[in-house]
Amino acid sequence: MSEVLDTLSVVADSLTAVAPVVAPIEAAAEEAGFMVSASSLATSLDTLWVLLGAMLVFIMQAGFALVESGFARTKNTANILTKNLLDFAVGSILFWAIGFGVMFGATSTGFFGTLDFFGMGGWTGDIPDVAFLVFQTMFSATAATIVSGAVAERTKFHAYLIYSVCIFGFIYPISGCWGWNGDGWLAAKGFHDFAGSAIVHSLGGWLALAGAAIVGPRIGKYRKGKAHAIPGHNLTMATLGVFLLWFGWFGFNPCSSLGISGEGAAELVSNVFMTTNIAAAAGAVSALLFAWARYGMPSLSLSLNGALAGLVGITAGCDVVSAWGALAIGIICGVTMIIAVSFFDNILKIDDPVGAISVHGVCGTLGTILTGVFAVEGGVLYGGGFAMFGVQLLGAAAYMAWGLGTGFALFYAIDKVMGMRVNKRIEEEGLDIYEHGETAYN
Repeated sequence: MSEVLDTLSVVADSLTAVAPVVAPIEAAAEEAGFMVSASSLATSLDTLWVLLGAMLVFIMQAGFALVESGFARTKNTANILTKNLLDFAVGSILFWAIGFGVMFGATSTGFFGTLDFFGMGGWTGDIPDVAFLVFQTMFSATAATIVSGAVAERTKFHAYLIYSVCIFGFIYPISGCWGWNGDGWLAAKGFHDFAGSAIVHSLGGWLALAGAAIVGPRIGKYRKGKAHAIPGHNLTMATLGVFLLWFGWFGFNPCSSLGISGEGAAELVSNVFMTTNIAAAAGAVSALLFAWARYGMPSLSLSLNGALAGLVGITAGCDVVSAWGALAIGIICGVTMIIAVSFFDNILKIDDPVGAISVHGVCGTLGTILTGVFAVEGGVLYGGGFAMFGVQLLGAAAYMAWGLGTGFALFYAIDKVMGMRVNKRIEEEGLDIYEHGETAYN
């Protein structure tokens, strides 16, 4: 053993002796481009991580398209698919041109950033500006997509284009600045929304509520004051869509870490993967069991929305709650979603073909608030008092007020100027042939 130690000591002395000679050679090689520094390698790894996340979030657009068209009727399928395509295409251009600067640009008020057309100078993180822009573009497309599902099957296509432009260009970026811009007024108060339960989902859900209220229910939805189900045409499509959304959420939440190379990053990301999956599973199971107990049947459509409710609910606190906290959030959101669907359907009489208001608006708000309850550091149940809970409640209320306020103003103005709704004949025969001149099924 002593001989081995002596040998190791000689090797260590030799390495120490050559270090002054090797260091300049390494520096020269790095300068010439033959070597990659540790910091450069970390930046490359983090950038790759974020761009892979962007790809996964992009797949969610396919999920939304399948869910919305599956829950709608055959005669409106092409209309819904067209809107989902345009959501991403229009959103990509507008967020690059206007939204990114408004959301992440310098702000002196904490309410909105600098209106810097096609500018990307507001981001000061470790990954390149363009990578962060691409990732955030995928998020921006989600808010408008949520709205399109709630007003499906009776809304004029050109009215849809106008409200999408307003959401992408101003409504979403302004409120996004509050919580995700480092100088935003909610961020300054310690508001925590890791991947967008409030900033993306609840905002989209409350905008959807305003749109569905203004455009009115579909023909045949209410007879003699009672709600009647209008079944979608393809639950297979809807199921596949939910699985794609579930899959894409593994980019939506974990990749919001914006890196995987730093100290503790791998552990954080792994925890986010776990909490995201557990909440989704709990939402699906709790919704199925609650629907079974309440309606006497284990409903597939409600179970699908239960999984989405769990995903929406966990998105705010996926990085700060434990697996048990994620389980609780998923169960609460899965059950609450069904109650909310019944409330909007039967009490408020707001027709939402896909349940977007309940899944995104209600569960996005609920998940944001529950983060202040289940966060392992600062949560009410972990001895943190009500400081974090109060900030989460304030943030959730702010996004609800902004979504409803801007939504009612926007949709009311569109309705008065050009009308939101197609005429009775078009609605009865289908938007596909009248709005687009083609049908999804021939």
